[in-house]
Order: sequence, then structure tokens, then C-alpha cells
Amino acid sequence: MAGHSKFKNIMHRKGRQDSKRAKVFTKLIRELTVAAKSGQPDPDMNPRLRTAISAAKAANMPGDTMNRAIKKGAGGEDNTNYEEIRYEGYGPGGVAVIVEALTDNRNRTASEVRAAFARFNGNMGETGSVSFMFDRVGLMVYGVDAASADGMFDGALEAGAQNVESTPEGHEITCDPDEFSLVRDALEAKFGDAEDARLDWKPQNSVAVDEKNAETLLKLLDVLEENDDVQRVAANFEIDDDVLERLSA
Repeated sequence: MAGHSKFKNIMHRKGRQDSKRAKVFTKLIRELTVAAKSGQPDPDMNPRLRTAISAAKAANMPGDTMNRAIKKGAGGEDNTNYEEIRYEGYGPGGVAVIVEALTDNRNRTASEVRAAFARFNGNMGETGSVSFMFDRVGLMVYGVDAASADGMFDGALEAGAQNVESTPEGHEITCDPDEFSLVRDALEAKFGDAEDARLDWKPQNSVAVDEKNAETLLKLLDVLEENDDVQRVAANFEIDDDVLERLSA
């Protein structure tokens, strides 16, 4: 239950993306509404809604905004029919990319995602073309001040997690996706609310990307993440820290 953080590059970029508050709120509101519409409006009885609420709190979404989105979904005020779709493909440098979308227009979203891959020297493939290179996991992220590395390790082990990766930036805990709710609840009871908690795709191996391909790859990921229909993007890249800092400036 220890090891080098394979999420480091992705989480580094996530902080930059989360600064785009309005765009993040748009995606979170959609997820809150769909989660409330698809199940109980009580988060204790609706694991998907509880996960969406945790993400909204982590992004500092105002409570009234959150409650309006939940009420809209639970009360049947939203007549939009959203589909959950996964797109897969390769970006520059042979990096595998998974795109998760929540869309009310499958053709529009597919066209926009395909165009993004093509524009930045990538190729969109069939479903399943790259997901075999990732593990589906429950992911919880805590800041470095939440606990010591040993303390987080012991707490995560007790909670039933599979792996803990502690770095100077914080702690990343992963678990079986079927155990996500139980592990998250146990960790939050011990350490408080996680900075992030969700189901995610964890690369089994990472692909080293040089600076030239890295610049194009980051542009591709940015364009995908800017799409209102795209909820999450995962990729198996590894970029040297100094290169990432320059390109992320």
C-alpha cells in the first residue's frame, strides 16, 4: 500500500483546471442534477449524489447553488435526458486518453471530442481501445496536513483501502470501486472531508512524454476539459516536473 504517485501529473493540472470556477460549477451542477434525478434526493441513500456533493463542496460551490441543482433534479424540473458516454483514444506521444461525458446530444459531443483529438495529433478509437490500460478505482485525496504518511496509511488500511500514495503534496488513497462509499465514509469519519473523492481511471503504467509532445498533449486535454459535456478526462502520461511547470505557467 505504498508507492510513487502516478496521479501526480494529473493532479497538478487539476489544480489549474479547478481555478476556472464557472466552468467547474457548470459540470458539477449537471452532475448534481442528474444524480438527484436518478435516485433518492437524500445523499445518505444515494451514493452518487453524495459523491457529487463532496465534489461540489471541494470546489467551494455555494450551498444555495448546490441545493437548487439537487431540487431541480429531484423535483423533476429538469426534463433534459442526459446520457453517460465514454470516449477513448490516443493523444500525442502515444498517450492513452479516456473522456467521460454527460450529454444531451450524443452526436454533438462525439463530433467535438473527435475534432479535438484530430486537431492535436491524436486519434479517437473505439470504446475499450485504451481502457484496458487503466484500473477503475475509487479515489480520495487529502491534503498533507490531514495526517502523517503513517497515520494516513494506518487509517486507510483500517478503512479497507487498497493503496496509499503519500507525497509532499498530500495523500491519494485508492480502493475497489465497489467499496468506494464504505471506504470514503470511514476515511471522512477519521480525517474529515476529502479534498476530492470520486471514481476514476488509474493508469497501470505511464508514458514518458517529451516537451514538444507534452505541449500539444496539454492543449488537447485543456480543450477536452473545456467542453461543457465532458465531466472527466484521464490520461496515462508522465511529464518531467520542470517541463510541466514551464508549460503550465
